[in-house]
Amino acid sequence: MSVDIIFKIAAVGILASVVCTVLKNSGKDDIATLVSLAAVVITLLMVLNLISDLFITIKQLFSLY
Repeated sequence: MSVDIIFKIAAVGILASVVCTVLKNSGKDDIATLVSLAAVVITLLMVLNLISDLFITIKQLFSLY
């Protein structure tokens, strides 16, 4: 596993926080909430992909197929 996934998650967080700040300052709090929720979902999907790879590796390691 490389460090690029950490940078991707950080980029999603920074981008979402900037967009949320701009939207909140323009009075669109509901859309800002949706943007932050979308960022959380995207991050969770990235992490779930890594967890799936981990379980596949564990299965292969212990020959559980």
